[in-house]
Amino acid sequence: MSAFQASLLDTDDTVDVGRLGPTVRRHELTDGAWVDLRARWISGADTLFERLYADVPWHAERRPMYDRVVDVPRLLCFYDEGAPLPHPSLDAAMAVLDAHYASELGEPFATAGLCLYRDGRDSVAWHGDRIGRGNTHDTMVALLVLGAPRALLLRPRGGGAAIRHELGHGDLLVMGGSCQRTWEHAVPKTSRPVGPRISVQFRPRGVR
Repeated sequence: MSAFQASLLDTDDTVDVGRLGPTVRRHELTDGAWVDLRARWISGADTLFERLYADVPWHAERRPMYDRVVDVPRLLCFYDEGAPLPHPSLDAAMAVLDAHYASELGEPFATAGLCLYRDGRDSVAWHGDRIGRGNTHDTMVALLVLGAPRALLLRPRGGGAAIRHELGHGDLLVMGGSCQRTWEHAVPKTSRPVGPRISVQFRPRGVR
């Protein structure tokens, strides 16, 4: 695994969740999809990364693909509704998301899925979170990204020009509207040296 390189801009050992409100920038896509961006939402993000890296019970998975079973190229941990989260700042982050998006989403965020990308060989292919209600209804998925910056790509479902966001060190990206149904997102492999990255995905009930 590549060594983690802390950000020179994040020198605080205390983990604090920032405000949202006017700090959030919305980017309209197509077909009713949008993404919100809030850079450096978490202060002390590198401290949070190190604690999650050490404390979360990461595990590997294997999944069927066509006629064979393959390793999932990242480590995973899922916290279902009501399960204690691995760090109190994640509870605080979910509460801030709930307060900001309550009127638009109409329900609270309920689960947290964590992915550990150990180096540039770990990735996630093009997909939308369409298991459950995300396949038929507008919803939201909020991504908190910690650790080394990596590209997150978005493109219209079925192909097209991709939009690239470099996310890491406490950045927040929220995908909303029809985004899970009409767009896809991916974290591609990279051959350049890159340190580990953790993505925390906050979702409403019944969305995976």
